[in-house]
Amino acid sequence: MMFSPAKKSNAGATVAPILDPENKYVMPPEEALHEGTWLQWPHNYGWDPYHAERYDDIWIAMTKALHTGEKVHLIVFNSKEKERVQTLLQKHGVTQNVDFHMMETDDVWVRDNGPIFVRNQQENNKLLITDWRFNGWGGKEDYWWSNGIPDKIARSCHIPVHAIPMVLEGGSIEVDGRGTLLAKKSCIVNDNRNPGWTVQDCEAYFRRYFGVTNFIWLPGAKGKDVTDDHIDCTARFANGDTIVTTERYDCEIKKEYDILKQAKDVNGDRYKLVHLPLTKKKVRSVNDYGTYVNFYV
Repeated sequence: MMFSPAKKSNAGATVAPILDPENKYVMPPEEALHEGTWLQWPHNYGWDPYHAERYDDIWIAMTKALHTGEKVHLIVFNSKEKERVQTLLQKHGVTQNVDFHMMETDDVWVRDNGPIFVRNQQENNKLLITDWRFNGWGGKEDYWWSNGIPDKIARSCHIPVHAIPMVLEGGSIEVDGRGTLLAKKSCIVNDNRNPGWTVQDCEAYFRRYFGVTNFIWLPGAKGKDVTDDHIDCTARFANGDTIVTTERYDCEIKKEYDILKQAKDVNGDRYKLVHLPLTKKKVRSVNDYGTYVNFYV
């Protein structure tokens, strides 16, 4: 999922001033006011001929939960899918506050392949879409259609867009809205995404487009899963001064806990840590424990 900051909200006004005068853009934090939520609806035109049947109920539940409080932007594969999804939603009482966008996609993970919305602080917090390259989590999955989603949304919604020559998934970064970015090296500084790039190379783009000046890097684990260990399953910012993280005390994760315990914000203050338990049972499809940290506000 990917959130779209509200065009007429004051979300950008609460963001602390950026220390670098060249950084006119800022990425709002997860909890910022926003106009709506974008979802890519599952379909059977990609790698899984039963994708829709497996996941329709989940997408219906998400849309139903969201539509009473905000706009829901649904990306559907084609006109046939639009009609099918409309019928499903109507059966579940969802008849308003939903906009359909017909765009071909490879999969459902719009948080990763979709646009990252930022605000231009020098132009009255005007929205800008940042179009980072998406390559299927390092070439592991098909991505031809999904890589084009940010530009299509920009044209459909008449929002300016900047194409950025760096591979980045939305789930691989976290911002606190006050100038700090949290990420894992394993899924960004990785030759299957950005061959030859250094941490400093990546940080330069983050400074420019996210308005951050302070960085917390966790090592992560290459090959741990299809994402190469996204941050959004391990640690998330909340309320600007808090990091929500998991409770898994093995050797690999303990190293990351130690970094989080010592992590400081732009003012040199340590974050509060809140721990969420993992699921008690392994998720059958991935043979691993599920995380509640990958939440959406």
